[in-house]
Amino acid sequence: MSSRADIVLVDYGLGNLRSATRGLERAGADVTVSDDPTTFAAADGVVLPGVGAFREGMENAGPYRDALVEHAEAGRPLFGICLGMQMLLTTSEEAERAGQGDVEGLDLIPGTNVRFRDVETVPHMGWNDLTVERDHPVVDGVDGGYAYFVHSYYAEPEDPEAVVASCEYGGRFPAVVANEAGNVFGTQFHPEKSGETGLRILRNFVDYCADR
Repeated sequence: MSSRADIVLVDYGLGNLRSATRGLERAGADVTVSDDPTTFAAADGVVLPGVGAFREGMENAGPYRDALVEHAEAGRPLFGICLGMQMLLTTSEEAERAGQGDVEGLDLIPGTNVRFRDVETVPHMGWNDLTVERDHPVVDGVDGGYAYFVHSYYAEPEDPEAVVASCEYGGRFPAVVANEAGNVFGTQFHPEKSGETGLRILRNFVDYCADR
């Protein structure tokens, strides 16, 4: 039986909020969907979901930037999903490719997001199996499990130790990343769409938040 935890799901206009809420509730969370950054302080953990382009994500998340960074720097759990994970990094090639120049991410996990190269099909879409590269509470029990991906860019952290789990698609790429302290992490895939593997990750997250 999972512990309970109060989780805030950030509503900044770009997340798949319904399925993320349902997944977190199945994992034992009490979920508040909120567009108010002052709610972060009372939460056991914050989830930053995301679907779409990096620039749009960072523009929409602008009013939440300070509160997200403050939450993370206080050592509290912050979980980015898909675009939300990419937003944890410093920048992305996506904005440069669209002629938009540098767009600054949250810079909580130093690095950049790069486009897939040397693969026949972009985006990388569908199921892929996870290889756990190092211990982290969020990946407990998921090595070899399958997760559901839809993305054209992937994280390239400055520190190789930031890679918690990886996948193979025209070479290895990070599927789960985390900061050095371990409280800021993200999945490139959608755990709420990833069956039992995704539910296990969400339960691990809820337990991690409840135990702190």
